[in-house]
Amino acid sequence: MNWLNHRVRGFRLVDLVAVSVLTLLILGVYLAKTVAGGERAKIATVERQIAGEKARIRLLQAEVTHLEQPARIERLSETYLGLQPLSEKRVANLADLPQVAQKPVTGPIKVVEVTPDPLTSAPAQAASPLPVPTQVATAGTRQ
Repeated sequence: MNWLNHRVRGFRLVDLVAVSVLTLLILGVYLAKTVAGGERAKIATVERQIAGEKARIRLLQAEVTHLEQPARIERLSETYLGLQPLSEKRVANLADLPQVAQKPVTGPIKVVEVTPDPLTSAPAQAASPLPVPTQVATAGTRQ
């Protein structure tokens, strides 16, 4: 008797092997599809993050463009630093530079106060914890 024709409980052995291989293939395809769906979800999440970052980059570029406008910088320099455009009589030629270098600076010099760096001037001891509030106010209640 041939092993292909061998019967187990009324079924040929070849039929049983074929059904088990088919079942394994179905499970393998199902698992591969499930894993691929998870990967697609991760890819979609990363693509959404990329789109958000690109929008943020465009927003930051627009902000930089606004902050670098020459008229705005000129207005800020006049307002906060007291700077003004140079007059024509203050322009020197290349031949006049040695004479200009020997001239003393005229006018009062403004002293700029330096704001101390909070990281370098921080106390060495740790700060005490904030006091615990004794009464909690609830929003929308009147007394």
